[in-house]
Amino acid sequence: MDLKGFDSEKSASRLYVGNLDFRISESDVIKMFSPYGKIMAEDFLWHTRGPKRGEPRGYAFVQFTTKEEAQLAKEKMNGKLVCGRPVVVHLASEKCFLDSGNSHRVLKDKKLAGGSGSKTAQTDRAAKIAAIKNKLKSLEDEGCSTKRPRLKPDNLIGTGDQSDKKL
Repeated sequence: MDLKGFDSEKSASRLYVGNLDFRISESDVIKMFSPYGKIMAEDFLWHTRGPKRGEPRGYAFVQFTTKEEAQLAKEKMNGKLVCGRPVVVHLASEKCFLDSGNSHRVLKDKKLAGGSGSKTAQTDRAAKIAAIKNKLKSLEDEGCSTKRPRLKPDNLIGTGDQSDKKL
């Protein structure tokens, strides 16, 4: 058996399901897609660390037994409103920039990768860095109420003198 053929068949029947409402569970995804064919596997992704740990990421992968079933599910479910949000469904092997809605993302990635407009990306990056530095400086100058006040070397010396006088 040709393993490359098997992998291409498998990827042709695997769907990316995105823009899922965070109230949707794994079983909901299976219920939504099971009318279109036999589901071999379903990967529902969760945040594994950070402040959102344990919360859904908002997308999943659904593996059908045949590419025809996957194609049917894609046609029927792509753009369908679920919990008030249009679900994005495409083959997992498709590139995301085929979507016209993501064309700005492709241009941004191209700029960051050094494609056309890389000077603009570099100046944007430098401006962002400068803004962050200015923000940090202003926070340091203001002092943050949640932090303990910093002790200055003069205060440390003065404290030592006062403790000697008390004894």
